[in-house]
Amino acid sequence: DVQLQASGGGLVQAGGSLRLSCAASGFTLDDHDIGWFRQAPGKEREGVSCISDSNGSRYYADSVKGRFTISSDIAKNTMYLQMNSLKPEDTAVYYCNKNPPRYAYWGQGTLVTVSS
Repeated sequence: DVQLQASGGGLVQAGGSLRLSCAASGFTLDDHDIGWFRQAPGKEREGVSCISDSNGSRYYADSVKGRFTISSDIAKNTMYLQMNSLKPEDTAVYYCNKNPPRYAYWGQGTLVTVSS
């Protein structure tokens, strides 16, 4: 059974940091393109960052470039998103998934709330 469990969200003040984790089971993260997505209240889900399995390249949405860093730990089969200099507009439920995302692999996500 493939599962992707995001965790690490919380309430943080603007300018603060959080690190999200995505624990994968049922498949090896390193064998797939994987990424972080988010959905803010009243908005569509959008891609935030992803890692290419073919060359390890990392991609970021313009809105988070320079503030967020995606990484993975092969031994732990876990992906991370280090989020620094958080802004109120980063408030959203964050999800991890393969890239492109598979409907069946959306978990509950983890809520990040950034207060001004």
